[in-house]
Amino acid sequence: MSERAAMTGTGEQSMAKSAGKLTDLIRKDDPIVKYDEAQGVHILRQRSKPVLGVNQDVIELVEHMERIMRAANGVGLAAPQLGILQRIFVYDIGDGFHAVINPKILGRKGEQVGIEGCLSIPGLQGDVVRANEVVVKGMDQFGKPVRIRGEGMTARVIQHENDHLDGVLFIDRNPEDLHWVTSDDEGDDSPQTRE
Repeated sequence: MSERAAMTGTGEQSMAKSAGKLTDLIRKDDPIVKYDEAQGVHILRQRSKPVLGVNQDVIELVEHMERIMRAANGVGLAAPQLGILQRIFVYDIGDGFHAVINPKILGRKGEQVGIEGCLSIPGLQGDVVRANEVVVKGMDQFGKPVRIRGEGMTARVIQHENDHLDGVLFIDRNPEDLHWVTSDDEGDDSPQTRE
């Protein structure tokens, strides 16, 4: 995989200028940034910048994020996982596609423990403690205000993807039973564990 000058930028403005459109920053051969790549740690550990306005460029980015998430058999994907340091994540746990731009978690309630994995750290899984219910506000891909109350798996995915926007990975949440999924376990790699 080739490193791209745009991925080494310090912020979304320098990245966008070097490529023209946000979608131009997405690698064609292997779009998801991996933690073990040369620039992967650098990108995935940065705090993303707020989206200043929803325009056609942002709409196209969200469309690309949905396609990439589905192709990877994931249930969620954050823009930094594509090398784009913008506060955007998408998810679909089976009840329809959602995009959240500039998310802010307003409240958390209860506790749950569940298995998580990450498209940026393929094959690694562990049980992570998360709030059982969250309320998040932001905008959808068309700039419309949204307020989402998520419970269970929805709450887990929202928290996981929102963490990506702050440079936090699930391995930072002290997961229990952290283990690598072997090729013998491939059949158990359900979309519910890949974010």
